Amino acid sequence: MTETDGGFRETGAVHIWHGRVRDRLPLSDLAVLADDELARARRAGGVPSAHYAGVRAAVRRVLGDHYLGLPPSAVRFGRHACPRCTDPAHGRPRVEHPATPLDFNLSRSGPYWLLAVTAGAKVGVDIERLDSAVGVADVALTEDERARMRGLEAPEQRQELFYRAWTRKEAVLKACGVGIFAELESLEASPADPGPVTMEYSESGIAGRWHVQDLALMPGLVGALAQDAGSVRPVVTGRTALLASR
Repeated sequence: MTETDGGFRETGAVHIWHGRVRDRLPLSDLAVLADDELARARRAGGVPSAHYAGVRAAVRRVLGDHYLGLPPSAVRFGRHACPRCTDPAHGRPRVEHPATPLDFNLSRSGPYWLLAVTAGAKVGVDIERLDSAVGVADVALTEDERARMRGLEAPEQRQELFYRAWTRKEAVLKACGVGIFAELESLEASPADPGPVTMEYSESGIAGRWHVQDLALMPGLVGALAQDAGSVRPVVTGRTALLASR
């Protein structure tokens, strides 16, 4: 019995998977990818190619082996219609085959990846590697968030606040299905609050309240999960997947 048929129906949980892929490209990863994924991996070249292909293969193995009861190569992905323009070319990702109530959301940063899986609800995740590049704060933070960041003396504190805000915002936007095309500086993430926090996002035709929590990942990584604030589900973490690069 797959977890879609059993575990989700009983618990209504959100399962969090994460892992790291290799810097080289095993043939076993390529063997499970679809043609469009193979083409994108080849265009990337070198280490980025290995990271992209490894992550896509890992996600296929998680979904196929643990939820859908299919070989990873048999899972077919599509997209929901974009909430802005109804174009399915850039909506939220979905499992197109087999028919399933599963909802999932994927984020990756270099070789690291983060995957949320649930059924019958929208979720969004974001993962980022900590580094010193916080120069985009002016276009990513609200005025209050920028003021709080300037009030911190230690560089590592400013870095932590920035990435907490960034990952929370990205998780919400991905749950909504609009991605980073939204104006991040108008979305309040309350990064000084350890959370969970409730975030509101609205624009023409799109509105929602989101329950957002930070995720404990390996050192040097920051992650966040967003789910509908009106029906918050228990979160099962620690599903570190050692499934890539078999």
